[in-house]
Amino acid sequence: MTVARAGAGILPPPVLLGLALAVQIAVALLISRYARLPVWWRWIAVLFPVAVCLTLSVPGLPAWPFGLAFLVLALLFSNTAKERVPLYLSNRKTAEALIALMEEKGGRRFLDIGSGLGGVVRAVDGNGRSASGVETAPLVWAVSALMSKLSGRGRILRQDLWKTELSQEDVVYAFLSPEPMAALWEKARQEMKPGSLLVSNSFAVPGVEPDEVWEIGDRRSTRLLIYAINRDRGRTRGDGSV
Repeated sequence: MTVARAGAGILPPPVLLGLALAVQIAVALLISRYARLPVWWRWIAVLFPVAVCLTLSVPGLPAWPFGLAFLVLALLFSNTAKERVPLYLSNRKTAEALIALMEEKGGRRFLDIGSGLGGVVRAVDGNGRSASGVETAPLVWAVSALMSKLSGRGRILRQDLWKTELSQEDVVYAFLSPEPMAALWEKARQEMKPGSLLVSNSFAVPGVEPDEVWEIGDRRSTRLLIYAINRDRGRTRGDGSV
């Protein structure tokens, strides 16, 4: 039997494992980037292969770090499975565009449904504007509510968006997913006052043409789809009629 040595041109197993891990992470990151997945997916792309590698290569590795990681992920993303809404974070340029929209339309009350870490709420609140957000993921809500409390800007409620009253809001902002948009539009039409605005980041209401589309010009190529509320306005059919 011939035993191959590292000096004979074959890399030792730890080096091969490291190279395979690096290639796996690089490919996963590229896919995440070109699919325009949220930033947190890139962390998963990096950490998941590392976790698998550690599990397979380190004898006697305790199980509690993986249990802890699962608990943290559950607290962060517990609403994803139930509501089909992942954690998307709006950037600063988007917040600035929403402030400009509020100023242009003379809006005073702003609600972010699925407010995440609350950055948009804190940015919009102030200068005569009252901003609030609703979030259900426990850890995300706790962090965002604390940040709003410490900054004195905005208010974050741990509340289901479907149980949230929209009738007093001038602008309702959503950065959700394609899944709930039809139901959200119907809720907005039923509850929001005429002349108020539903603003969706990136995800269109199926079969309904937005009144305005704002191109943000950031790296995500973010688009704000703006729907003016008119309770006589129905769903738009494919021929453009109502």
